[in-house]
Amino acid sequence: MTTQKSIFITGAASGIGRATARHFARQGWFVGLGDINEAALKNLGRDLGDDQSCVLVTDVTRLESVQSAVETFGAQTDGRMDVLFNCAGILRMGPHQQIPIEEQTQTVAVNLTGVLHGIQASLPLLKQTPGAAVINMSSASAVYGGPELAVYSATKFAVRGLTEALDIEFEPLGIRVCDIMVPYVATPMIVDATVQATSVRRLGVRVSPEKVAATVWRAAHGKKLHWKIGATIRVLMFGMWALPFARRFLVKTLTFGNGQS
Repeated sequence: MTTQKSIFITGAASGIGRATARHFARQGWFVGLGDINEAALKNLGRDLGDDQSCVLVTDVTRLESVQSAVETFGAQTDGRMDVLFNCAGILRMGPHQQIPIEEQTQTVAVNLTGVLHGIQASLPLLKQTPGAAVINMSSASAVYGGPELAVYSATKFAVRGLTEALDIEFEPLGIRVCDIMVPYVATPMIVDATVQATSVRRLGVRVSPEKVAATVWRAAHGKKLHWKIGATIRVLMFGMWALPFARRFLVKTLTFGNGQS
């Protein structure tokens, strides 16, 4: 088996996934670039080079697509996968009743089912790679349900629970499982959204994709279960712990505008 370390990233074509791909490639890792956006993937692949990356057009909502991508990745890495980074995600913001149900179920398909597919397809490679890790992209929305992004928040709660459970289950396999919990990140999914939740305006967008990528790097080498980024989530989680009776009031005050701009 090759000694070059490798990471497979879903959602690698933009935002956090792209920044993470660049970060790991700079450190000498081989990067599997998984995303549904083929044109953007090819541009990134050209930047990183064939010796540092492979382009894997991947639809995380389809298990067979993820399995095919992982099979190609494993052929390039001699069966090694040091890190699986389940980064692919989508977000639809606004009042729940105004978001079409098709968009809501698609959010579940990408944000939760996509993570399940990534783990299912990658487990054989992870099991045969010493010190392997699964890193899931969670959110500050997994601390308390987020108004005007309810389904997104629900998927991130699910990812958090899955992370905690599998970190215990996979320990005998020698696989660590952790997640990244962060408030709004300056990615196209947030800054270019046609409808933004009240919480975006009130809390601001203060975290760069590069900062998240640096945290993913630390998570790949560390032992924490939940990797929290930024003061906002730390204050929120402290408030949840210190003032349990005021959780609903705190979240409502910080994030909800009763549908008003």
